[in-house]
Amino acid sequence: MTLSLVIGIPAAYGMGRYKLKGGKIFLLTFLVTQMLPASLMLTPMFLTYNKMGILNTFLAPALSIASGSIPFIVITLRPYFKDVPTALDDAARIDGCGVYKSFFYIMIPAIKTGVITVMTISFLHGWNDLVYSMTFNTDARMRPLTANIHKFQFKYGTRWNCIMAYGAILVIPVVLIFLFLQKYIVGGLTAGSVKE
Repeated sequence: MTLSLVIGIPAAYGMGRYKLKGGKIFLLTFLVTQMLPASLMLTPMFLTYNKMGILNTFLAPALSIASGSIPFIVITLRPYFKDVPTALDDAARIDGCGVYKSFFYIMIPAIKTGVITVMTISFLHGWNDLVYSMTFNTDARMRPLTANIHKFQFKYGTRWNCIMAYGAILVIPVVLIFLFLQKYIVGGLTAGSVKE
């Protein structure tokens, strides 16, 4: 989640605030990457990570999850940055803010609901990961909690009571996040849906 936000938010800012050559092609590429299934990316990623020597590390699944979250963050936050009035930028520059200071102290607070929304969805994307963690980490101790639910399936049957208890425990952080951040998430998802 952190890696996705660190790369995705500045990329969305750049695409939303500045006119870039080939910006529409970049956006189309991001949209296409959102449509690709994870299973299609597994083999090229596995070969790449093997050459890089990062298989069986925490970095391999993190990079894979981030590669899916970054396009989502850019596509979602780009309209937010576009809708922030340029007068705010101008006022910040007059008051002595540089580009970075303006970005952190003016832009990020202005789109707070959007940032909280993409942060939550990026967290869920990583929390629910099974494919990347199972593929790139053969050591079960390095897998996240969600990937360990299969441990309750044995040769002679399935321990459904343990699976249900384990699943209930895994849902607790997600429920708490939505309870505390629901007003931001709902606001972030519905922002820009009505044009006046």
